[in-house]
Amino acid sequence: MPGYESIPMFETADLMPLLTVLRDLVAWLKAGKVPGVVIGGLAASILGRPRLTRDVDVLVLLDEGLWSDFLTAGAGYGFSPRREDVLAFARETRVLLVRHQESAIDVDIVSGTLNFEKEAVTRAVWMELGGIQLPLPLPEDLIIMKAVAHRPQDLADIEAILAAHPKLNLRRVRRWVREFAEALEMPAILNDLEAMLSQRRKQRIFT
Repeated sequence: MPGYESIPMFETADLMPLLTVLRDLVAWLKAGKVPGVVIGGLAASILGRPRLTRDVDVLVLLDEGLWSDFLTAGAGYGFSPRREDVLAFARETRVLLVRHQESAIDVDIVSGTLNFEKEAVTRAVWMELGGIQLPLPLPEDLIIMKAVAHRPQDLADIEAILAAHPKLNLRRVRRWVREFAEALEMPAILNDLEAMLSQRRKQRIFT
Protein backbone atom coordinates (compact mmCIF):
# COMPACT_ATOMS: atom_id res chain seq x y z
CA MET A 1 0.00 0.00 0.00
CA PRO A 2 1.35 3.48 -0.81
CA GLY A 3 2.66 5.55 2.05
CA TYR A 4 0.82 8.38 3.73
CA GLU A 5 0.44 11.65 1.90
CA SER A 6 -0.70 14.98 3.32
CA ILE A 7 -3.60 17.02 1.99
CA PRO A 8 -2.62 20.70 2.00
CA MET A 9 -5.76 22.21 0.48
CA PHE A 10 -8.01 22.34 3.54
CA GLU A 11 -8.07 24.72 6.47
CA THR A 12 -8.64 22.18 9.22
CA ALA A 13 -9.63 24.67 11.96
CA ASP A 14 -13.24 24.73 10.71
CA LEU A 15 -13.40 20.99 10.10
CA MET A 16 -13.39 19.67 13.64
CA PRO A 17 -16.76 17.83 13.44
CA LEU A 18 -15.72 16.19 10.18
CA LEU A 19 -12.30 15.27 11.53
CA THR A 20 -13.94 13.80 14.62
CA VAL A 21 -16.22 11.49 12.64
CA LEU A 22 -13.36 10.48 10.33
CA ARG A 23 -11.14 9.66 13.32
CA ASP A 24 -13.77 7.39 14.83
CA LEU A 25 -14.80 5.89 11.49
CA VAL A 26 -11.26 4.87 10.61
CA ALA A 27 -10.75 3.46 14.11
CA TRP A 28 -13.97 1.44 13.77
CA LEU A 29 -12.92 0.00 10.42
CA LYS A 30 -9.42 -0.82 11.62
CA ALA A 31 -10.69 -2.51 14.78
CA GLY A 32 -12.97 -4.73 12.72
CA LYS A 33 -10.31 -5.30 10.06
CA VAL A 34 -12.83 -4.05 7.49
CA PRO A 35 -11.23 -2.77 4.26
CA GLY A 36 -12.79 0.50 3.20
CA VAL A 37 -12.32 3.71 1.26
CA VAL A 38 -13.90 7.14 1.74
CA ILE A 39 -15.88 8.15 -1.35
CA GLY A 40 -18.61 10.65 -2.25
CA GLY A 41 -18.47 14.40 -1.76
CA LEU A 42 -15.66 14.34 0.78
CA ALA A 43 -13.35 12.37 -1.51
CA ALA A 44 -14.26 14.70 -4.39
CA SER A 45 -13.47 17.72 -2.22
CA ILE A 46 -10.03 16.33 -1.43
CA LEU A 47 -9.11 14.98 -4.86
CA GLY A 48 -10.77 17.71 -6.88
CA ARG A 49 -12.12 21.06 -5.68
CA PRO A 50 -13.07 21.72 -2.03
CA ARG A 51 -16.83 22.04 -1.59
CA LEU A 52 -19.26 21.93 1.28
CA THR A 53 -20.31 18.47 2.39
CA ARG A 54 -22.04 17.53 5.61
CA ASP A 55 -22.01 13.76 5.41
CA VAL A 56 -19.54 10.96 4.85
CA ASP A 57 -19.73 8.04 2.43
CA VAL A 58 -17.49 5.01 2.72
CA LEU A 59 -17.26 1.91 0.53
CA VAL A 60 -16.38 -1.25 2.47
CA LEU A 61 -15.82 -4.92 1.82
CA LEU A 62 -17.92 -6.69 4.44
CA ASP A 63 -19.96 -9.88 4.08
CA GLU A 64 -23.66 -9.50 4.83
CA GLY A 65 -23.43 -12.05 7.60
CA LEU A 66 -21.10 -9.73 9.53
CA TRP A 67 -23.20 -6.57 9.31
CA SER A 68 -24.97 -7.07 12.64
CA ASP A 69 -21.75 -7.58 14.62
CA PHE A 70 -20.13 -4.69 12.77
CA LEU A 71 -22.99 -2.35 13.75
CA THR A 72 -22.82 -3.51 17.35
CA ALA A 73 -19.09 -2.73 17.44
CA GLY A 74 -19.79 0.71 15.96
CA ALA A 75 -21.56 1.79 19.14
CA GLY A 76 -18.20 1.76 20.88
CA TYR A 77 -16.99 4.41 18.44
CA GLY A 78 -20.07 6.60 18.72
CA PHE A 79 -22.07 5.31 15.74
CA SER A 80 -25.74 4.37 15.91
CA PRO A 81 -28.29 3.30 13.27
CA ARG A 82 -30.34 6.06 11.64
CA ARG A 83 -33.42 3.84 11.32
CA GLU A 84 -34.91 0.93 13.20
CA ASP A 85 -34.83 -1.42 10.22
CA VAL A 86 -31.25 -0.59 9.35
CA LEU A 87 -30.29 -4.18 8.52
CA ALA A 88 -33.41 -4.87 6.45
CA PHE A 89 -32.81 -1.63 4.56
CA ALA A 90 -29.19 -2.63 3.99
CA ARG A 91 -30.22 -5.98 2.56
CA GLU A 92 -32.28 -4.13 -0.05
CA THR A 93 -29.83 -1.32 -0.80
CA ARG A 94 -26.44 -2.60 0.47
CA VAL A 95 -26.11 0.64 2.44
CA LEU A 96 -25.86 0.81 6.23
CA LEU A 97 -27.19 4.15 7.48
CA VAL A 98 -25.56 5.35 10.70
CA ARG A 99 -25.02 8.62 12.55
CA HIS A 100 -21.97 9.69 14.52
CA GLN A 101 -23.36 11.00 17.79
CA GLU A 102 -20.56 13.36 18.83
CA SER A 103 -20.45 15.23 15.52
CA ALA A 104 -24.09 14.61 14.47
CA ILE A 105 -22.77 13.70 11.01
CA ASP A 106 -24.49 11.02 8.96
CA VAL A 107 -22.40 8.22 7.48
CA ASP A 108 -23.51 5.98 4.61
CA ILE A 109 -21.60 2.70 4.61
CA VAL A 110 -21.83 1.08 1.19
CA SER A 111 -21.14 -2.65 0.99
CA GLY A 112 -19.13 -3.30 -2.16
CA THR A 113 -19.79 -6.47 -4.12
CA LEU A 114 -18.85 -5.59 -7.70
CA ASN A 115 -15.39 -6.36 -9.05
CA PHE A 116 -14.79 -2.67 -9.63
CA GLU A 117 -15.75 -1.82 -6.05
CA LYS A 118 -13.39 -4.48 -4.71
CA GLU A 119 -10.59 -3.11 -6.88
CA ALA A 120 -11.28 0.46 -5.76
CA VAL A 121 -10.96 -0.54 -2.10
CA THR A 122 -7.77 -2.55 -2.58
CA ARG A 123 -6.22 0.30 -4.60
CA ALA A 124 -6.93 2.89 -1.90
CA VAL A 125 -4.24 5.41 -0.98
CA TRP A 126 -3.88 6.64 2.60
CA MET A 127 -3.72 10.41 2.99
CA GLU A 128 -3.60 12.74 5.97
CA LEU A 129 -6.22 15.36 6.70
CA GLY A 130 -5.84 17.40 9.87
CA GLY A 131 -3.79 14.68 11.54
CA ILE A 132 -6.25 11.95 10.54
CA GLN A 133 -5.10 9.26 8.12
CA LEU A 134 -7.90 8.14 5.85
CA PRO A 135 -8.15 5.85 2.83
CA LEU A 136 -9.13 7.55 -0.42
CA PRO A 137 -9.75 6.14 -3.89
CA LEU A 138 -7.36 6.84 -6.72
CA PRO A 139 -8.62 9.76 -8.85
CA GLU A 140 -9.42 7.40 -11.71
CA ASP A 141 -11.64 5.24 -9.52
CA LEU A 142 -13.50 8.23 -8.10
CA ILE A 143 -14.13 9.50 -11.63
CA ILE A 144 -15.64 6.12 -12.51
CA MET A 145 -17.93 6.23 -9.48
CA LYS A 146 -18.99 9.78 -10.27
CA ALA A 147 -19.61 8.96 -13.91
CA VAL A 148 -21.96 6.15 -12.92
CA ALA A 149 -23.80 8.27 -10.32
CA HIS A 150 -24.22 10.86 -13.09
CA ARG A 151 -25.91 13.68 -11.19
CA PRO A 152 -25.05 17.31 -12.03
CA GLN A 153 -22.83 17.57 -8.95
CA ASP A 154 -21.08 14.32 -9.89
CA LEU A 155 -20.27 15.66 -13.34
CA ALA A 156 -18.95 18.88 -11.79
CA ASP A 157 -16.78 16.77 -9.47
CA ILE A 158 -15.36 14.90 -12.47
CA GLU A 159 -14.37 18.17 -14.12
CA ALA A 160 -12.64 19.29 -10.92
CA ILE A 161 -10.76 16.00 -10.57
CA LEU A 162 -9.65 16.13 -14.20
CA ALA A 163 -8.36 19.67 -13.66
CA ALA A 164 -6.47 18.69 -10.52
CA HIS A 165 -4.92 15.53 -11.99
CA PRO A 166 -3.73 16.07 -15.57
CA LYS A 167 -1.97 12.68 -15.75
CA LEU A 168 -4.53 9.94 -15.33
CA ASN A 169 -4.97 6.38 -16.53
CA LEU A 170 -7.85 7.20 -18.85
CA ARG A 171 -7.76 3.74 -20.39
CA ARG A 172 -8.94 2.28 -17.09
CA VAL A 173 -11.55 5.00 -16.68
CA ARG A 174 -12.98 4.45 -20.15
CA ARG A 175 -12.98 0.66 -19.79
CA TRP A 176 -14.99 0.63 -16.59
CA VAL A 177 -17.34 3.45 -17.56
CA ARG A 178 -18.05 1.68 -20.85
CA GLU A 179 -18.85 -1.55 -18.96
CA PHE A 180 -21.22 0.25 -16.60
CA ALA A 181 -22.87 2.15 -19.45
CA GLU A 182 -23.57 -1.11 -21.27
CA ALA A 183 -24.71 -3.01 -18.17
CA LEU A 184 -27.06 -0.21 -17.12
CA GLU A 185 -28.12 0.54 -20.70
CA MET A 186 -27.21 4.20 -20.13
CA PRO A 187 -24.96 5.35 -23.00
CA ALA A 188 -25.08 8.89 -21.62
CA ILE A 189 -22.71 7.78 -18.85
CA LEU A 190 -19.91 7.22 -21.37
CA ASN A 191 -20.96 9.96 -23.79
CA ASP A 192 -20.89 12.66 -21.13
CA LEU A 193 -17.51 11.48 -19.87
CA GLU A 194 -16.07 11.59 -23.38
CA ALA A 195 -17.45 15.09 -23.86
CA MET A 196 -15.68 16.26 -20.69
CA LEU A 197 -12.43 14.59 -21.71
CA SER A 198 -12.63 16.23 -25.14
CA GLN A 199 -13.28 19.64 -23.58
CA ARG A 200 -10.38 19.14 -21.21
CA ARG A 201 -8.03 18.33 -24.11
CA LYS A 202 -9.08 21.52 -25.90
CA GLN A 203 -8.47 23.59 -22.80
CA ARG A 204 -4.98 22.17 -22.40
CA ILE A 205 -4.15 22.94 -26.02
CA PHE A 206 -5.08 26.59 -25.71
CA THR A 207 -3.50 27.23 -22.30
